[in-house]
Amino acid sequence: MNRNLRFIISGGGTGGHIFPAISIANALRRRLPDAEILFVGAEGRMEMQRVPAAGYRIVGLPVAGFDRRHLLRNIGVLWKLWKSTRRARRIVRDFRPDAAVGVGGYASGPTLRAAEKAGIPTLLQEQNSYAGVTNKLLARGASRICVAYDRMERFFPAGKILLTGNPVRQNLTDEAPSREEGIRFFGLDAARRTVLVVGGSLGARTINQSILQGLPLLRQSGVQVIWQCGKYYYGEMLRSLRQAEGADDDECKPCRNLPLHLTDFISSMNHAYAAADLIVSRAGAGSISEFCLLGKPVILVPSPNVAEDHQTKNALALVEKDAALMVRDADAPASLMKEALALVADEARLARLAANIHRMARPQAADDIAAETIRLAQTYRQQHGTK
Repeated sequence: MNRNLRFIISGGGTGGHIFPAISIANALRRRLPDAEILFVGAEGRMEMQRVPAAGYRIVGLPVAGFDRRHLLRNIGVLWKLWKSTRRARRIVRDFRPDAAVGVGGYASGPTLRAAEKAGIPTLLQEQNSYAGVTNKLLARGASRICVAYDRMERFFPAGKILLTGNPVRQNLTDEAPSREEGIRFFGLDAARRTVLVVGGSLGARTINQSILQGLPLLRQSGVQVIWQCGKYYYGEMLRSLRQAEGADDDECKPCRNLPLHLTDFISSMNHAYAAADLIVSRAGAGSISEFCLLGKPVILVPSPNVAEDHQTKNALALVEKDAALMVRDADAPASLMKEALALVADEARLARLAANIHRMARPQAADDIAAETIRLAQTYRQQHGTK
């Protein structure tokens, strides 16, 4: 009897890799409820907790990224890569997948290479407008490369490219609250315009400092802010707000005189997105895909601390289509709050940005990638039979 189709999904290291991977797995499971899915991640990274929490089995590789600043440290990295390559080969041999999907990140390199050498069809999912190193190295052997931006033939063979967009969390649209519900969730004023500021779950120092420096402008503006400052910076931001209000008492709530909701982490991004008239964010590919899906005007502040400065390239891909504004990290402390307050007061410009970014949305990305993965797997099964 023929066994169920089997898929390996590999990659991770950050939420930007993990959430799309889980979305692809969920889409595969919706189409093929009996499919067997195995994740391969990097030991000690967040996927080792997030993937099991989503209901999938995962195995880890002892792989690590190269340290470009301290080359001698890469001796250990090379040893881990060798061990990971051997382990990946065993995983592929024992699991016997019909197709393998790589979403970028440390673990996808050894895993997809092992699948390729075993003759298994491989699919790469590239989230950014500037291709990552791992995916560029794997592109020659890949059967299909799913991308989120135009002009990716700069990095990949044109005949292998499929423009699908990036998978996003399904509940963003399935469980979307109203603006009123979002405002009520944060205890804010429905009559005020609202700016949502996010720097990732860990926070972004430059964005946080920009908000602090812009407090005098915020007080005068009539605008309110939902501010996720990140767990690394919450204590520091709390103290800074108390000082700004002249409050020394630890029991004193900050922001009594400011239209501002400060938090280290937003537990319900659905409510935050619903409340926001404008978003200020880093320019990670996953976040941008969510803004496109929701049609939210955004000011992007690309992180300068990422490989190949890919966040700036992500942001410029939207700016070129009048679908977002960009403020460079170095310019943010002096200009970010001024830009945000001017934009959120400009209804016509907000509407234009919202319409343009929404045109870039690809809500069926996960399903399209899953369909292509299944096609590759079925073709492989027809050619090789059940093993």
